[in-house]
Amino acid sequence: MTTLVYEMAKAAGIKVGMGGNIGIPALSLLNEDYDLYVLELSSFQLETTYSLKAAAATVLNVTEDHMNRYVDLEDYRQAKLRIYHNAETAVVNLEDKLTFGEGENQAKKVVSFAENQADYWLKTENGKQYLMAKEEVILPCDEATLVGRHNYMNILAATALAQAVGINLEAIRTALRQFKGLDHRFQLAHQTNGIRWINDSKATNVGSTVAALAGLYVEGTLHLLLGGDGKGADFSELADLINQPHISTYCFGRDGKQLAALSSQSHLFETMEQAISFLRPHLKSGDMVLLSPACASLDQFASFEKRGEEFTRLAKLA
Repeated sequence: MTTLVYEMAKAAGIKVGMGGNIGIPALSLLNEDYDLYVLELSSFQLETTYSLKAAAATVLNVTEDHMNRYVDLEDYRQAKLRIYHNAETAVVNLEDKLTFGEGENQAKKVVSFAENQADYWLKTENGKQYLMAKEEVILPCDEATLVGRHNYMNILAATALAQAVGINLEAIRTALRQFKGLDHRFQLAHQTNGIRWINDSKATNVGSTVAALAGLYVEGTLHLLLGGDGKGADFSELADLINQPHISTYCFGRDGKQLAALSSQSHLFETMEQAISFLRPHLKSGDMVLLSPACASLDQFASFEKRGEEFTRLAKLA
C-alpha cells in the first residue's frame, strides 16, 4: 500500500520520496528535497519515534506479530499506534477497532475505511462493485489492476491517505489503473493448464494470511502452503478459514507442526520444496497453489523475497 500511495503522488506530479521499512531508510530521504514523504514504519521504528507529526497515517490492522519481542498483543498495538501521535489525519480500519487511536496517540481528524458504512467503502450495484469515497465513485473495481477484497481494502486506505494530503482524484484513478502490485504480495507467479500459482510470501503473520483467504474464490481445490517461523503467534484464527472441504494445507518449517494441527486436511513436511513435490501430482485445472505462509522466512530462507523466488522457481518446473 505504501508504494500505491507513492504512485498516486507521482501521478499527481508531486515530488515524492518513499522509504522507511521498505527501500531507502527514512532519515536518508531527508538528503533529498521532496515535497512529500511516503513512509512505511515498523513497530520497532515507532517505539523510538516521538516527533513524526504525519500529515496522514494509518494502521491497516492489528494482529499478532513479533510476539517474541512484545509482552502481548496490546503491547504490540501500542507501539503501532504511536504513528498517530501529533498526526493531522488518521485513517482507521472500521472492521478492526484495534486500529483506532487512543490517549496521546490520536490524530486531529479521523476518517475510516471498510467494506460498509465507512468514509471509504465498497458499493455493489447490479452485480458490479465500486470503490467509493463517501458518495463519489473512485473507480469501478473491474478497472483497477489489483483484484480481491484485501486489495480493495488497501486501495480504500491508500485513497484516504492520498486525499488527506491533497492528491486529486484523477491522479488516484490513473495510479489505480496502472499499478500492478508488488512482488511477493498475492502475485501470480505462474499459470499453466488452468492451475494458478500465487506468491504471497510477504504474508509473514497470521493477519496477512487471513486477509489473503478472506473472500478468495477458487474453482477447484486450494492448495495452501503454510510455515516458517511464527514468532510466537497464535495460529488459531486460521483454523475456521482453512478447515474447508476445498482446502488442503501443506505445512513446513519451524512451526509447521503447529500449523498442521489446525486442519484435518493437512500434510507436514520439512521444507517447502518437499511440500510442492508432494502436491504437484494432485493438481487439476481450476486449482490454485497459494504460498501465504503466515510466518517469517528466516528459519529456512534469507528473506521473504528469497522464499517467494524459490516458490516461483518451483512453480515453473515441468
